[in-house]
Amino acid sequence: MLQLIPMARQIEREIDLPLFAAATRKFLSVTELNELIKGTLESRLDALWVQGEISNFRVPPSGHYYFTLKDDKSQICAVMFRRQGGGLRFLPENGLAVLCFGKVSLYSVRGDLQLYVDDMEPQGQGALYLAFEQLKKKLAAEGLFAQERKKPLPFLPATIGIVSSDRGAALHDMLRIIRDRYADRRVVIRPVRVQGEGAAKEIAEAIADLNCFAGVEAIIVGRGGGSLEDLWAFNEEIVARAIYASKIPVVSAVGHEIDFTIADFVADHRAPTPTAAAEFILPRKRDLLEQIQVLELQLLKEMEFKLETAKENLNALLKRLTDPGRKLRENQQRLDELSIDLLRRFQECVRRSKNSLVELAGRLSALSPLAVLERGYAIAHKLPGERIVKSAAALQAGDLIRITFAEGQSFCRVEEKK
Repeated sequence: MLQLIPMARQIEREIDLPLFAAATRKFLSVTELNELIKGTLESRLDALWVQGEISNFRVPPSGHYYFTLKDDKSQICAVMFRRQGGGLRFLPENGLAVLCFGKVSLYSVRGDLQLYVDDMEPQGQGALYLAFEQLKKKLAAEGLFAQERKKPLPFLPATIGIVSSDRGAALHDMLRIIRDRYADRRVVIRPVRVQGEGAAKEIAEAIADLNCFAGVEAIIVGRGGGSLEDLWAFNEEIVARAIYASKIPVVSAVGHEIDFTIADFVADHRAPTPTAAAEFILPRKRDLLEQIQVLELQLLKEMEFKLETAKENLNALLKRLTDPGRKLRENQQRLDELSIDLLRRFQECVRRSKNSLVELAGRLSALSPLAVLERGYAIAHKLPGERIVKSAAALQAGDLIRITFAEGQSFCRVEEKK
């Protein structure tokens, strides 16, 4: 805790007079007071480590980090300038418990007490691990790890690109595997630094170069094992985005089987070691032959199963179709019965129609003029014109008429009428 009383005594010593001496009163401006407090703080307090939790974290266009460092009882404003913040492996964030190294001073323009931070470490976990988790979370949210975008490897590629150190044992192990299995395969090596300053940029550029090299069908990006710091180049964002942008399938083979890097998550395929990457891309001929034999056995079993199933289905159908001719004979018999019944129905219909016709003919005959004529009557027609004569008044002496009898006709001339 800062003690203000010694500070006041220091101020008195600086001006050699009590501030409130009545005879020779001397005044300080606000700026002078703040500068005096600032100088006292900086001279009395050395650089120190402060433990706390970050809140109200913000980054203005200047790139400086401004935040509040607090615990459960107190808080203090803090600033970390861009030059110091650029050296951090992780990005500070709200709620993060940290250890800050710096000096306490006064921002005299506003009179604010601030902690000027030169270095920062996450409390309870390493800075590299935190940076790894932050970048992993960021890239996962952008979809760089999505399975649906990963490209399949070509079968036995003719040209393989390798991004690795040309001085490491990892490259020699990969070349040995390739030569032993398929000596005719073409290998394009793009040597890079795999650790240290600038290594990540070289790896990213190498991946882009192999994408422009004609004929390369698969790319191995890797190195041998090491500490987290040694493998850090493969955890850089620039390498992750270069792998994501590659049009050629990329196999990540960094470190040992227990090592995982950001490159492993972004790559289309991950191999536990560089040697395993070469074995993965170019499997042994013996292994391929064994796979063919296994597939052949599976195919034969599948064919046998399908044939047996088809045979069972055929037998079931044959049982249902014991005598095809019986159904035909039954249908023929049924057709005969239907034909006889149809003929009987037709004859009955004809008989009823004939009887009805006879009845109608009799009734029509009874109403026919011919029947009247047969009872002794005759019909007279005046000629010409054939007009029926209904009254003697319609005739004159000398008119020619035709008389129709039940049997035959006669033509007569009227002599007189009554």
